[in-house]
Amino acid sequence: MSDPKSPDDLKPIGLTVYDLPQPTSSSLSESSRTRGGRLYMMLVLLACAAPVVLSYLTYYVIRPEGRVHHGELIEPQRMLPAWSAKDLQGKETPLVTLKGQWLLVAVGSGECGEKCERLLFVQRQLHKLLNKESDRLDRVWLLNDQAAPKGELLSAIEGATVLRVPADQLSQWLAPASGRALEEHLYLIDPMGNWMMRFNYPDDAKTVVDMKRDVERLLRASVSWDKPGR
Repeated sequence: MSDPKSPDDLKPIGLTVYDLPQPTSSSLSESSRTRGGRLYMMLVLLACAAPVVLSYLTYYVIRPEGRVHHGELIEPQRMLPAWSAKDLQGKETPLVTLKGQWLLVAVGSGECGEKCERLLFVQRQLHKLLNKESDRLDRVWLLNDQAAPKGELLSAIEGATVLRVPADQLSQWLAPASGRALEEHLYLIDPMGNWMMRFNYPDDAKTVVDMKRDVERLLRASVSWDKPGR
């Protein structure tokens, strides 16, 4: 059996004491992490919002007159009035219910002569030429009198919204170019209800192609914030 160690052989156990973290340094570290997190979130939000902001700038600010093929930009734009129109059955329909889509609007008498029929035909052709983008554009025919449209004409423009609005009210909202009548144009309204472009009466096929290009340009500029359907 071994001898017990003498008192000289016994040494105290060494203890290492570490400093506790100071409250100030912990607070600074937490503050840095918070700032970093906020900065990251701001960058993410900016990245998400950038396409929308760019499209708004393109649509509302960067719109030089020289880039328009056929249409005439309206400055200042005119908001869709808070009036009620009537459908062909006499039911009241607030015009603001048309908001949410691009609108291509024709105006005329229910009797609709040859020039009126051609305008409605061009309106329908433009809609078809947009192909997959056609869901973003609605056709509207605003009647400025009480004449009843022919049944065959209504069949030909099937899918269009037909409403009656008194002529004096229409003239407070829409306006023709100098030397022309209200019925000699197609009017383009954006999804927020702003009348923002006017097309002269289409005299030939090239004019229709130019009108299509103008509409396509506006649809492209608004693609990030305007979705098909109301």
